[in-house]
Amino acid sequence: MTIFPSGSHIPTTITMALQAIQYTRGSLNILDQLKLPHLSIYVLIKDSKDAYDAIKRMVVRGAPAIAIVAALALAVELENSNSRALPACEAKAFIAEQLDYLITSRPTAVNLSDAATKLKAAVADIAEDGNKVVERYIQAAEKMLGDDVADNKSIGDFGAQWILDNAGGEQKVAVLTHCNTG
Repeated sequence: MTIFPSGSHIPTTITMALQAIQYTRGSLNILDQLKLPHLSIYVLIKDSKDAYDAIKRMVVRGAPAIAIVAALALAVELENSNSRALPACEAKAFIAEQLDYLITSRPTAVNLSDAATKLKAAVADIAEDGNKVVERYIQAAEKMLGDDVADNKSIGDFGAQWILDNAGGEQKVAVLTHCNTG
C-alpha cells in the first residue's frame, strides 16, 4: 500500500473535490478516514491484499464504501494482471477466491458479502475466455460504484431540500452529521 499526502502527485486522473473513493480503470485511491478531519491523505490500493488491509484497519468506513472498495480493488488487480489470458473457469475461480478472501476482512459487513455474491453471479455464465470474465467483472464493479455515487447524491439532494423546506425560513442552516458515509 502506498500513501500519498493530499496535494502530492498521484499517478491517476483525480478530480479536485474531496472524495472517499477515487477510481479510474486500473487505479484506485481511497481517502484514509483514520486521518480525518485534520489531514486528507489518499492510500493507493493496487490489489485485494491492499483492500483487505484498508478494510481491516478501518481506513475505509461505511458499509457501502467497504463493499465498493473491495469490488474495485479486485477490478484493479484484474486489469493490471495477466488474468485476461486465463481460461474462463480459472478466471472465475480466481475472482471467487479473492472475493471470499475480501469478505474475511470484515465478516459482519452485509454490503461486502452482498456485493461479492452479485459479482460472482455477474461472471458465472461466461464460458468463452478469461478476457470476457475479467471485462464483465470490471464492468459490474464499475456499475456498483456509479450506482452508489448516484444513490448518495440523490440522498444528499433530498435531505438538503427537506432541511431547507423545514428550516422555518432561516437564511443559514447548520447540520451536524454523525458517521462518515463516504
